[in-house]
Amino acid sequence: MRLRLRRGMVRTATLVTAIALPLAFTAPASATIAAPSVPDVLANAFATQIKGGNVKKHLDRFQQIATANGGNRAAGTSGYDASLAYVQDKLHKAGYKTSTTDVEFPLDWQEFSPSVLQQTAPVAKTYANPADFVTVISSSGGDVTAQVQVVDAIIPPPPNPNTSTAGCEAADFAGFVPGRIALIQRGTCPFIDKATNAKAAGASGVIFFNEGQPGRTDPLLFDIIEWRFGFPIVMASTAVGLDLAAGPNTTVRLKVDAETTVGRTKNLIADSRWGKSGEIVAVGAHLDSVPEGPGINDNGSGSAAVLETALKLAKVPTKYKLRFAWWGAEELGLLGSEQYVEGLSQAERDKIRLYLNFDMIASPNGGAFLYDGDDSDGEGAPAGPAGSAEIEKRLERFYGKRGLPFEGTDFTGRSDYGAFIANGIPAGGIFSGAEGIKTAEQAAKFGGTAGAAYDPCYHAACDGIGNIDATALDRNAKAIGYATAFFAYDLTGIPDRNAATLARTAAQAATAPEGAAR
Repeated sequence: MRLRLRRGMVRTATLVTAIALPLAFTAPASATIAAPSVPDVLANAFATQIKGGNVKKHLDRFQQIATANGGNRAAGTSGYDASLAYVQDKLHKAGYKTSTTDVEFPLDWQEFSPSVLQQTAPVAKTYANPADFVTVISSSGGDVTAQVQVVDAIIPPPPNPNTSTAGCEAADFAGFVPGRIALIQRGTCPFIDKATNAKAAGASGVIFFNEGQPGRTDPLLFDIIEWRFGFPIVMASTAVGLDLAAGPNTTVRLKVDAETTVGRTKNLIADSRWGKSGEIVAVGAHLDSVPEGPGINDNGSGSAAVLETALKLAKVPTKYKLRFAWWGAEELGLLGSEQYVEGLSQAERDKIRLYLNFDMIASPNGGAFLYDGDDSDGEGAPAGPAGSAEIEKRLERFYGKRGLPFEGTDFTGRSDYGAFIANGIPAGGIFSGAEGIKTAEQAAKFGGTAGAAYDPCYHAACDGIGNIDATALDRNAKAIGYATAFFAYDLTGIPDRNAATLARTAAQAATAPEGAAR
């Protein structure tokens, strides 16, 4: 035992010495991502320390936890709490100082009495519920009487559906008077985006109305998901919307008698002992499963690989601070990561130079899909914030050097990178596929079965320890270790967000009108 321990200590000391070299030999600012560098060489060396077998040991523990706790590790359950305790204990033993942040999620929404929509001026009129309007599910309760203000509507309605962009941009609320009720036409973007912009503009309530084409005129019953707007929200017919929009000083009473019962869970955060406190490389994965199953691929696989990377880097001095995160309530709407980023001050957000996201990395019929930071695939979402392309290229280098196939995948907004991208933080990561169907071309490239789902057990009870591709787990976990170690020493090509903030402030001051507060 002593000999085995001594050999382990020698290996650890050698690794620490080797990985610490980039502190003295950092790449010059002019270096391109394709040029050989000391951080690249040593990140490759570090990647070899990440073993799929060790990652699987964490997955075995997650499976045991799920089995002992009703078959899942969902947010708000004992299975999730035990999963968090396991990860936290491992981190403590490795020397990390950890913290948790609270996460709220909706358990149940209940409407106690029918909502009310009445015009009080210039004429008195009561609209019928549900013929003229319906309550938007998840609306906050409230009783507001205020003037209505139309937000960028197309009146009369256009001939084609999904034409109106009313409320989709913050600029649509230019001139909006705080305290008024926003009257917003249905159209091209999600209702939640419209309501979010209305809240930022100071609205006291929101009345959506249907866009106006055939088949899109009646009140639409839907769930806006977000329960924290703090004002009542209803959805009206096109006729009601046009009626309320007709007058210059229309005032209404809007009442919703409803409440959301809130559950609570936690995120787990671990910061490295080393590195510049104002220069953070964040690495995260969601820890919760769906209630239907253990969530061993989704997302025990990403959580376990991030944990193993953190453990291996615990004693390694790095140039930049590493922040490892295990998010709660991702399966309930990305709530853990969104509430975490939302809770940071702008100064704290600006310290995060980039975010690496790992959600499902061992799908049994999957591939190696890298988030398309530069939009080179030309599909779906645009490019990520500046620096995202460099993250994608860095991961491409890892796979390309080893002759491993890979493809781009769109930033669809379905994982925890969303809140970071929305706040201008560059992001990237690896995804091995969920319910999507593997094409014949992908089967030729990655192996596996064409015409079948990347993960046939996605969000199902069978997403257990037998639902893991061990080869993919090992390969992708090594890529996680590589990317984390590389950016821990070299942020060439990743914009300095503090400098960007200063530039924005200077630009605003330069364009401010004479006499404006500065």
